[in-house]
Amino acid sequence: MDTFDGMLTAVVFLPLVGALVIVAVVRGDRNIRLTAAAVALADLVLAIIVFARFDTDASERFQLIDRFDWISGTAFTAQYQMGVDGLSAPLILLTGLLGFCAVLASWKIGMRVREYFAWLLLLQTAVMGVFASLDFILFFVFWELELLPMYFLISIWGSGRRQYSAMKFLVFTFLGSAFMLVGILALFLAPNIGHFDMIKLAEEGAGAARTIIPLGVVFWFFFVAFAIKLPLLPVHTWLPDAHTDAPTAVSVMLAGVLLKMGGYGLLRISVGMFSGLVIDYALVLTILAVITILYAAVVTVRQTDLKRLIAYSSVSHMGLVLLGIGSVGLVGGSFTTIGLTGAAMQLFTHGTIAGLLFLAVGLIYDKTHTRYIPDLGGLANRMPFIAVAFIIAGLASLGLPGLSGFVSEILVFFGSFKAYPWLTAFGAFGIVLTAGYILWMVERVLFGPQRDRFAHITDSSIIEAVPLVLLVISIVVVGVYPAFLTDVFKAGIEPIVAMMS
Repeated sequence: MDTFDGMLTAVVFLPLVGALVIVAVVRGDRNIRLTAAAVALADLVLAIIVFARFDTDASERFQLIDRFDWISGTAFTAQYQMGVDGLSAPLILLTGLLGFCAVLASWKIGMRVREYFAWLLLLQTAVMGVFASLDFILFFVFWELELLPMYFLISIWGSGRRQYSAMKFLVFTFLGSAFMLVGILALFLAPNIGHFDMIKLAEEGAGAARTIIPLGVVFWFFFVAFAIKLPLLPVHTWLPDAHTDAPTAVSVMLAGVLLKMGGYGLLRISVGMFSGLVIDYALVLTILAVITILYAAVVTVRQTDLKRLIAYSSVSHMGLVLLGIGSVGLVGGSFTTIGLTGAAMQLFTHGTIAGLLFLAVGLIYDKTHTRYIPDLGGLANRMPFIAVAFIIAGLASLGLPGLSGFVSEILVFFGSFKAYPWLTAFGAFGIVLTAGYILWMVERVLFGPQRDRFAHITDSSIIEAVPLVLLVISIVVVGVYPAFLTDVFKAGIEPIVAMMS
């Protein structure tokens, strides 16, 4: 049955329209920047409306549905189908917030300005589309669309080995996409399925796929794609290179929302459609999560480049998402709900925290022209506003109570501890390592004796301060009043747990 609310279509495609306007109509670098900012701000407003309109008490799991036949009259039928539930609504809000912050963080881009902002807005459309899509073909199209703008943004406007890092990102992500495409086709060809409707697949389950591909191989096809994007060991090596060489705004989008596509896929598809297989492999997934958390945390301690340090920290924190998913080993129940809600919360909270960290590091680099930690020091007196934002992000990353990182981490540990207490205890040691490298980084970069060569540097401008303020507010608000998000995520997780039980 065709239905069209229109709100999700608007929030997904408004950045694309803005990109086309910038390419075809707008003239002058200043006007291009203003147009990009206006489009990103409008999209943020629409994302807030989508989030506000989602009703956690409604009987319908998926809301704001846009649906009509897209591809028909062939060997298969695909629908243009978009909708949100408690899992996707907060991630659409996150994408709108970080998209606006990324545009403001790009204000000083001076090379090929038109192309840069067009690619940046197209990237936002691609990520929004992934979170809103409820048809596998549409989901895959948006998943692949993200590759093109990210490749060009890194290879043209990046630094260092930018072309190598962009190509490495492309190769890894293409590999994951190939596995995903095989998984989608296997589902379509499985007996009693024959469609790409993600809502029906979530309701019916995908157990029939095991009749044509033994041992749950189809589950692992999807898992590899999502593990690369998240990323998890051993397919994580593209991320530190991409972060190190990407422009600041691209690092914000990469850490803030692109990695979250992998976590979203694990929750929406791996858990939501293959719950029986996730339960079977829960112990394996939990072991992989703990290895990822601890290995990446240890490697983080050894980093001397600020961006590379935060990149490896992101790998460690994304391991917490998989640790929360490991709570399915309980086979449903309240602790499974807690663990999965914590995993979903980690996607949002890490997005804002990592986004703030990369913004602050980008400003430090712009003003000092170095990211080499031993060469920094004493910056807090020179740039107090940036220093405060950097410290808040660091404290949130190490899980300080009252900030958003604590909320997601404690939910993950509560859920997974009931299922695998010893493994969870080892995973929690990663938070100890996080506290160590975050506090050591802050001390070396911001405090200590002031260096004469930094005597000329200044604090953030108004345009640079706006995204810092927005992300600090989001971190504090969620930390003080987590029900703002947990109630919404819980509304998306409970139907999955109910089917699992």
